[in-house]
Amino acid sequence: MGTEALGSNVVCQVAVVVRDIEKTARAYAEIFGVPAPQPRETETAEKTNIKYKGETTAGRAKLAFFNLGQVSLELIEPIGGPSTWQEHLDARGEGVHHIAFRVEDMDRSVAMLDAKGCPTVQRGDFKGGCYAYVDATKDLKVVLELLASTPK
Repeated sequence: MGTEALGSNVVCQVAVVVRDIEKTARAYAEIFGVPAPQPRETETAEKTNIKYKGETTAGRAKLAFFNLGQVSLELIEPIGGPSTWQEHLDARGEGVHHIAFRVEDMDRSVAMLDAKGCPTVQRGDFKGGCYAYVDATKDLKVVLELLASTPK
């Protein structure tokens, strides 16, 4: 694999931004024939080090996950302050926000995508790892999320 490649071609998640996570989770659960997941809120900026367009933000979200085998379906309801999730909801309404890939080297993957004209719009940490949302809408028509585990 060359240095120009993402480092992964296996989708691990598809995420949908919604206005009412509980209602949408119930609708998906009914279709899938599974229990609705309990939404949880992301941590505060002090814990996540969240940056949106390079600036610290109070943007948070409610999240709910459906395990669908290799791929998880993530529902996201924006709360708090500015975020890529809120921007998507305001500009495009409810719908697919991103597809996610696990990568080994976050910084290398982010740099490669940036060099290809896909800038990072939001980045942060979560328990056990970190994420970056990369705006690939010009060429790929979707935001990419990169997920990396924190070394133990």
